[in-house]
Amino acid sequence: MRLPSILCLFLSAVSLFSQELPPIQNYAPSDYQAENQNWAISQSKDKLLYIANSKGLLEFNGAKWKLFPSPNETIMRSVKVVEDRIYTGCYMEFGYWIRNGFGQLEYTSLSKKIAEKLIQDEEFWGIFHMDSWILFQSLNRIYVYNTVDDSFHIIDSETNLFRMFKVGESIYFQKSDKGIFRIENGMPILAYDDGPAVKDEIINIFQRENDILLISRNNGLFSAHDGEIAKWESSLDSLSPKISTYSAIQLEDNSFALGTISNGVILLDENGQLIQHIDQIKGLRNNTVLSLMEDLDHNIWLGLDNGVSYLDLKSPIRVYYDNKGVVGSIYASIVKNDMLYLGTNQGLFYKPINSSKDFRLIKGTQGQVWSLKIIGETLFCCHHRGTFIVEEGNARRVANVEGTWKIGRVPGKPNLLLQGNYDGLYILEQIGDEWRLRNKIEGFENSSRFFEILGDKVFVNHEYKGIFSMEVDPDYIKASNVNIDTTFRGFNTGIAKYNGNLLYAYKKGVLKYDENSNTFIKDSILSNVFTENNYVSGKMILDERKGHLWIFTNDDIGIISQGKLANTPIIESIPLLEKMRGDIVGYENVTEFGDSGDYLIGSSSGYLIVDIEDVTEQEFEVNIDNVSKTNKENNTKTFVKKDAQGNFESHENNLEITFFAAEYNKYLNTNYQFQLQGIYDNWSNWSEESTATFENLPFGEYTFRVKAKIGDTISNNIATYSFKINRPWYLSNVFLALYVIGFVLGALLMHQAYRRHYHKKQRVLIEQNKKEMELARAQNEKEIVKIKNEQLQQEFKSKSNELAASTLSIIRKNELLSKVKEQLVSNVEDKESIKPIIRVIDKNLTQNDDWEMFKEAFNNADRKFLKKLKKAHPNLSPNDVRLCAYLRLNLSSKEIAPLLNISVRSVEIKRYRLRKKMELAHEDNLVDYILKL
Repeated sequence: MRLPSILCLFLSAVSLFSQELPPIQNYAPSDYQAENQNWAISQSKDKLLYIANSKGLLEFNGAKWKLFPSPNETIMRSVKVVEDRIYTGCYMEFGYWIRNGFGQLEYTSLSKKIAEKLIQDEEFWGIFHMDSWILFQSLNRIYVYNTVDDSFHIIDSETNLFRMFKVGESIYFQKSDKGIFRIENGMPILAYDDGPAVKDEIINIFQRENDILLISRNNGLFSAHDGEIAKWESSLDSLSPKISTYSAIQLEDNSFALGTISNGVILLDENGQLIQHIDQIKGLRNNTVLSLMEDLDHNIWLGLDNGVSYLDLKSPIRVYYDNKGVVGSIYASIVKNDMLYLGTNQGLFYKPINSSKDFRLIKGTQGQVWSLKIIGETLFCCHHRGTFIVEEGNARRVANVEGTWKIGRVPGKPNLLLQGNYDGLYILEQIGDEWRLRNKIEGFENSSRFFEILGDKVFVNHEYKGIFSMEVDPDYIKASNVNIDTTFRGFNTGIAKYNGNLLYAYKKGVLKYDENSNTFIKDSILSNVFTENNYVSGKMILDERKGHLWIFTNDDIGIISQGKLANTPIIESIPLLEKMRGDIVGYENVTEFGDSGDYLIGSSSGYLIVDIEDVTEQEFEVNIDNVSKTNKENNTKTFVKKDAQGNFESHENNLEITFFAAEYNKYLNTNYQFQLQGIYDNWSNWSEESTATFENLPFGEYTFRVKAKIGDTISNNIATYSFKINRPWYLSNVFLALYVIGFVLGALLMHQAYRRHYHKKQRVLIEQNKKEMELARAQNEKEIVKIKNEQLQQEFKSKSNELAASTLSIIRKNELLSKVKEQLVSNVEDKESIKPIIRVIDKNLTQNDDWEMFKEAFNNADRKFLKKLKKAHPNLSPNDVRLCAYLRLNLSSKEIAPLLNISVRSVEIKRYRLRKKMELAHEDNLVDYILKL
């Protein structure tokens, strides 16, 4: 008995592990900045989520999380959105939150009105709404609040109240050890008091057509009808280990979602059969599900013991998570005979499609698989170790040449296949029913990951070297005329043949080969698939059955098909971001998955199955969340009313506006675009940022506009907010008038100032001219004085010359007389006869007339000297003065002697006596002294 049970358990675990699951989005406490545990979830009519977290009330609008701390700083256990109120319950406290005019939630306590009636340590675990009543359930009581008259009615229990349930138009609750009660006219009425109603805890109760369904914590599902409870068989009973349920909801399609204590979430159909079992291994953040909620888009939110998870049940995408790394990164995929094959970096795996079985490795294919190709009825596997043929879970190597990238048909030769390898091109030949390696094409030795045959040429794209083109002989033995075009080359480029054309894709667009010019020309239509900014890979995949060409970009997946009425290609897109797809860049792969429009897209950790016919984005709206202003004077931030036109002072010109689109899709991110009319009229670039900040706005009137885009769908509306920034006080009307008056007065004052300035300048110029004239006059006078001085100097020179001539004449006359006298005395014997002559000569030699004439000439030449001399030495005799005059003329003693009619020796004696009178020192030169006077 144990072996079948163990085998059943193993098969169950394997089948659950290998399921394709709906997209799962996880939010950690670090994302929402609160505590781990999330006890209840509710949603408003505008799709905002509210979660009762251990730290308070969480709000999520799809763009940002907000936390509103619990009013008494205790764990928040329950939340329920009713119209515009968010009711919450926590320890010894319950009430509601309502949004004020500034867009912020404000709390109003209801429990304070009956604070004296509360029981010690009471916590409120459940909140329900019915008509005009709100019911708050603790473990001891139910408080019924009348929203019309603001009154309370209390339902007591002598034992613990496990849970409260809303079933149709009735309210049920369970008392410990007593059973399940129904409230009628405000009074509890016992409904069920046997089986799990007494022995187990009921998690939830659901209304069905003829009975009600009870979900118990430990014993599965039960049906209740006419007061009797019976076991309701479901897949939950066969799951092992035994499931302990903590939360449960019924979905709109009548299926069920059960949250467990340690086994994640279980999805059952309306008949109780297992749809999916999703736990932490398969993508949930945590295995303990404290709360569940189906949102307005019919997807499931899970409040976990550690975080929040979101199951996108209505998504056209299903996901296979290879969390254990069993399969590896998927490089190729294909479906043959209802069998799915995955070529990965770890080998070739397979399993039946739409099966819950796990993937199995085909023996002998361990290692890197590069591509898979069905040719005729044969499945070829291109592998790092060569080329394999795959048949019913077995692989047989037919080409023992290392590194087969790709394999393809040879046009017109059905018995030949061309394959690209690490070191060139090879030919496979079919002989009978067997394929074998025939030869390597001579003359080409380059790696041939991408190759295509067009006409009589073979093209090979080498990402680093360029595009090779070559001619091959009819038997595909030898390549000739090998040429390389290095114009276009680059990492992750690719070539493909589509609709009879050879295409080359690189970051700047898609090129088409023109056989006439033997060059690649840009295809303007196909190049619209991507831009240089969102280019990821040039790999193009041809869906031969439907004639689609797939191109992968950073923002989406482009699908190119031929138009039915025109030859113009039709380009459609699947808005799946590359970071969401998890592609192996350059090795993207896609495979048609059955006939329902599903396609399998391989990734680095599993694969996605996308229903391309169901990838339609629903309509949605964008909303402004909050508007806040910052006062730059004190740097304080204040929220303002977002529904009324803003009117701000000039110093309140720093604004922050947040916005959101309450849509939740893991694979379709929401992007926003905004403009601020009045200053920035151009729309911003699309961005995931949901906040716009404007600083130092000038005064004026503005209108902020924002729209959103999810995938390729634009929001139905453009959310707007208008505001005005007033002029600063110094630009008000009063001050503007004062400025005008001030300007006029200033202009007048300036005019007067200019007049005074120019008048002053004119006076300065006049004074300057006068000074210049006086200066010129002084210069003229100076010139006149100079001329006069020159004239005086000429006169002085002339007088000096006259004096010199006079002195020389006296000297010569005296010398002549002296010589005559000497001759007479010496030659004439009759002395008496010559005495008269001698007396005349002596008289002429001693007469004073010569001195007087000399003195007059000397005074004319050097008028001041004699005065200075007499003033300096008043004791000098006339002979001393005469000697000084001769010395002033710088005459030697020999020249002076005739003038004085004395000997040279006498002149020297006179000079000596003169020094004595002048009291000259021994070292002083007499002539120098006289010249300096």
